Amino acid sequence: MQLFSQFAIIGGGLWAVWGVITLAGGLKDQNGPATQSGVWQVVGGGLIIAAAALFSNIAL
Repeated sequence: MQLFSQFAIIGGGLWAVWGVITLAGGLKDQNGPATQSGVWQVVGGGLIIAAAALFSNIAL
């Protein structure tokens, strides 16, 4: 269980980092859809991290 949680946290972190990169590219090019996509990726990465952290605290 701990390994799964760590994998999910790392994956969520990578997803959020990729979202920041997409967001920065969209802001640089003044591309609205890319900016929106980047914001949602960052939010999604944060939710994945939060869910994985919550899941790791659940005692079976």
